[in-house]
Amino acid sequence: MDVQLEDSVLIKKYVSGDEKALEALIDKHNQRLSSFIYSKVNSRDITEDIFQDTFIKVIKTLRRGTYNEEGKFLPWVMRIAHNLIIDHFRKSSRMPMYDGSNTFDIFSFIGDDKLNVEHQIIKDQIDLDLGVLINELPADQRDVLVMRIYKDMSFKEISENTGVSINTALGRMRYALINLRKIIEQNDIVLTI
Repeated sequence: MDVQLEDSVLIKKYVSGDEKALEALIDKHNQRLSSFIYSKVNSRDITEDIFQDTFIKVIKTLRRGTYNEEGKFLPWVMRIAHNLIIDHFRKSSRMPMYDGSNTFDIFSFIGDDKLNVEHQIIKDQIDLDLGVLINELPADQRDVLVMRIYKDMSFKEISENTGVSINTALGRMRYALINLRKIIEQNDIVLTI
């Protein structure tokens, strides 16, 4: 409880204009947040970028006065970092990559159309198989999973649509993923290209 109180005191000081309070807040959570980010991205440079972007979002939210103090500062910051990590991977999977040499090879970006068609057929089959598996989940878990993954809804939106708390929606998503993994393992299903 002492740690939570300390965060709220630092936040109030920062909002009142004390820049040192923000510095103390960042120093206090630097190690834990950096370790969390690094464990996901495995790169010091990307970790630093995401760490900075996380605190930029924190600062903007605090300055706007839209931060809801519930004594849960660190989990909130971790959630922001987690979302930025997901954004990073989404962007990097869409971005064409090349080996970084001085020569540019257009053929490293152009694929064989036959392979792309075959790839698409396999992907479509995986999507169908996954749809069948998702339908085996309990309705409450299936609904949350579909809203989150296929409709790209935030847990807040899911909470509002289903009439349950955000924590309940998170729990249902967690159990949906656990149950999907069990079904996949029990039936020896391969869902990769």
